[in-house]
Amino acid sequence: MAMPIDIISRALKDIGALEAGETPTPDAAQDAFDMLNDLVDQWSNESFMVFNVTEIIFPVINGQTQYTIGPNPSTQNFIGASFTGSISGNILTVTGINSGAVAQGQTLSGTGITQGTKITANMTGAGGNVNEVGTYRVNIPQTIPTTTITANYQKPLSIDSAFVRINTTSNGQPILNGGLDYPVAILALQDYEMIGLKTLNGPWPKALYYNPNEESGNLFVWPNPAQGEMHLFANTLFSRYDSLYNDVNLPQGYAMALRWCLAERLMPMYGKANQTQIAMISQYAAQSKSTLKRTNMSPLQTARYPDALMNSRAKDAGWILSGGFV
Repeated sequence: MAMPIDIISRALKDIGALEAGETPTPDAAQDAFDMLNDLVDQWSNESFMVFNVTEIIFPVINGQTQYTIGPNPSTQNFIGASFTGSISGNILTVTGINSGAVAQGQTLSGTGITQGTKITANMTGAGGNVNEVGTYRVNIPQTIPTTTITANYQKPLSIDSAFVRINTTSNGQPILNGGLDYPVAILALQDYEMIGLKTLNGPWPKALYYNPNEESGNLFVWPNPAQGEMHLFANTLFSRYDSLYNDVNLPQGYAMALRWCLAERLMPMYGKANQTQIAMISQYAAQSKSTLKRTNMSPLQTARYPDALMNSRAKDAGWILSGGFV
């Protein structure tokens, strides 16, 4: 698995600042490391560079219309998650969910947990609302026995979509794992301003407005909810690296894109003026990013089955010509 120092060394060799077998000086490595973190920060704003979607899950509070998403758990109406787990080395093992959901990029806190500990990758645990129990990779190795862990979500740049899950009952009794999902509209500020009575009471949220701010984002739901569990979907932000020797936990192709894009950014710093070399590195950087963007923007294929086929009531075998897909 590559580390930032590996990507930095290769980028410096690509621009001719290092020879084969040489290693960067501490000052050169730090300058390139800062540039690398600036680069991944920028990628968070390029939607087609983002490869993962975070599902933010939280129960609405009866009568509460404003919530906060961000790094400070002491913020009023803070949206977070709570689960039971332990840490061995850089592996977090989640054994039970108390509230919310596990998500990549979350910052963890709890008894003995090192400040700044973050989830950097899913392993056997999938996070979100499916298969949350399992293992996850964290950025700081440590040993923490089984305890209750509080996790705060990354502050998203925007909310892409959302739904609210409503508990269902039968004869007044809750149905185990029963719930109906209703879509929630994402409003622009101008649309939210048009709502005359923002504290109107309602059964559950039907729309939301999100203001990302700088440190913590403000989430406003409408109407004033009585119940429901909100599920928000947002692009996962790329995490800045804390050290030259962190693992680079990214899908296939990203290490190459980081290498060539970093080389492109470093050329002015090292006074590179060879036009052939500049053109080659710029071409490789653009090609590596466009390859990833094509992968990330590929639409999922949608399959729709005729109701007659699903109910085994097809009058003829005409569906076989399309394999059941229409």
